[in-house]
Amino acid sequence: MTLLRQAAVAFLLAFSLVDAVHAEEVKIGALKSVGAAPLYIAIDRGYFAAEGFTPTIVYFDASQPIVSATVSGDIDVGVTGTTGGYFQLAGQGALKLIGGYSREVPGFNFNAYVVSAKAYEAGLRSFKDLPGQSFAISQIGSPNHYALALIAQKYGFDLSTLRIMPLQSIGNIASAVTGGSADAAYLLGTPAIPLIQKGDLHLLGWSGDETPWQLGALFVSTKSANDRGAMIKRFLTAYRKGAQDYHDAFTGPGETRKDNAGADEAAAIIAKGTGLTVDHVKAGIIFIDPQARLDEDDVLRQAAWYKSQGMVKESVTRDVLFDKRYVISLPAK
Repeated sequence: MTLLRQAAVAFLLAFSLVDAVHAEEVKIGALKSVGAAPLYIAIDRGYFAAEGFTPTIVYFDASQPIVSATVSGDIDVGVTGTTGGYFQLAGQGALKLIGGYSREVPGFNFNAYVVSAKAYEAGLRSFKDLPGQSFAISQIGSPNHYALALIAQKYGFDLSTLRIMPLQSIGNIASAVTGGSADAAYLLGTPAIPLIQKGDLHLLGWSGDETPWQLGALFVSTKSANDRGAMIKRFLTAYRKGAQDYHDAFTGPGETRKDNAGADEAAAIIAKGTGLTVDHVKAGIIFIDPQARLDEDDVLRQAAWYKSQGMVKESVTRDVLFDKRYVISLPAK
């Protein structure tokens, strides 16, 4: 190597070290699932690094702890489903929605309603058979609690007719329903699909096919929304690039589920992030908006339901929930 080339290499190494020292750490709270795919892709392809970030994903077992960690400042951005606790804290002025990420839509098999083999043999074969059964969710006031309420409304039964079992984590839910201590559950497709294929569980239906809704959102503390606007805008720039790549890999014309040219590469990145196989990743794809747009009307419906259940005491109006400095709204239907 010539002296000139040695000097050039030394300069580049020094520059990269200086750049790394000055990179801003951003902690992102998420569940370890395919729903975090835009984060995995944006990290792998350098989109966060290009915005001056050193990103760290902090994993949680349920959505509500992500909300609490965002308020406390333990993480910078929350990426998960909204909860009763979220809307209560937002109503108190502690949190702001800055974008959307995942929506349950037909044809995307992300969250499944499943039945234990024992309950299936005893006659639990459809949603109309749910009254009188036990049903496992992560927490009271969680996104899967709300999803179950949508099913109850669609099929005309009252939630009080079910014995709801809050089991705190996805792993606990899977164990309970496969072991037969819970008759049914709302479970991520990635753990559910192999259990269904083995006959340990039976599928009632997919959430997106039954009751489409805005499942996930991006949020920050109100203090961050006011004081760290430049950081949030850079975060959204990187995140949206990851979301666009994901969308382009797994979504076809008319926003239908379809593997495209970049699907294998994107699935491999997601598999590395989640610890799943590529086949399991592809089997449990969620719809993610390429611009991180948010269905504001649907979020307001969620807030109203949580309030009707006594989980939210505060007023949660559009102005309270959405920070228009950052949110791109999905056009009203």
